[in-house]
Amino acid sequence: MSRQPSEQPKQIDLRTDVPHSARVYDYLLGGKTNYDPDRAAGDASVAAWPSLPVSMRQTRFFMHRVVRRLVTEHGVRQFLDIGTGIPTRPNLHEVAQELAPDARVVYADNDPIVLTHARALMRSTPEGRTAYLDADLRDLDSLLGAQALQEVLDLKQPVALSLIAIVHFVLDEDDPQGLVRRIMDELAPGSFLALTVFTGDTDPEAVAGVGREYNARGIPLQIRDRAETERFFDGLDLLDPGVTLVHHWHPDPANDPDEGRITDRNIAMYGGVAVKRG
Repeated sequence: MSRQPSEQPKQIDLRTDVPHSARVYDYLLGGKTNYDPDRAAGDASVAAWPSLPVSMRQTRFFMHRVVRRLVTEHGVRQFLDIGTGIPTRPNLHEVAQELAPDARVVYADNDPIVLTHARALMRSTPEGRTAYLDADLRDLDSLLGAQALQEVLDLKQPVALSLIAIVHFVLDEDDPQGLVRRIMDELAPGSFLALTVFTGDTDPEAVAGVGREYNARGIPLQIRDRAETERFFDGLDLLDPGVTLVHHWHPDPANDPDEGRITDRNIAMYGGVAVKRG
């Protein structure tokens, strides 16, 4: 059933005069929810590293493959997606509920632009449930204590935590690995972590240019290497093939329009999936 956000502010200041990470992402994926400053930031970032849109698209495909595998091979029926971004079909719940109509999904994001599109994230199957939280990854007490989360998800049962293309916006001073560990500590044994990390390992100079463009425009962005990525999975059991560039994680050539046209230098995102053992 469709559910509306429990509380929405009467007025939302979208700050269309400055670039926003969610809108830049939307622009580079070919979306329409963006403004001149977002397009300028996107164009400058692509000038620094022309493969950025390809890497973003492959990260999206990674999320689709992860959800399908968790549903079909591991029986996951509950998802917590933090850092949701502007809805781009198919959204996580659409991928999950196509295979398991009773799947339940809670989305969380603190971006005003995402809140305005929350209805698109609430169109659940009759058998399942979805909810949207206006919440910040850095404020876990508020996020984990939210009534909507408690109503939709049973935290005594396994949950898949999805952190796709979000932790590079959390700087080291905010201890992103510690935040992830704390969430996983609250989830039941048998829960999963699916996470991606923006990296410069494949094309350091060009990807560093993306970081400079984002940071110069007021969008804090931190690029991390493989060792830093692996620390997000400390204490968990990584599924095969471990931490890898996203296009190498159980590739699906039949559903990949970039198949045969990309190399590792076109990808700046590590991905991995791990399980919390009992």
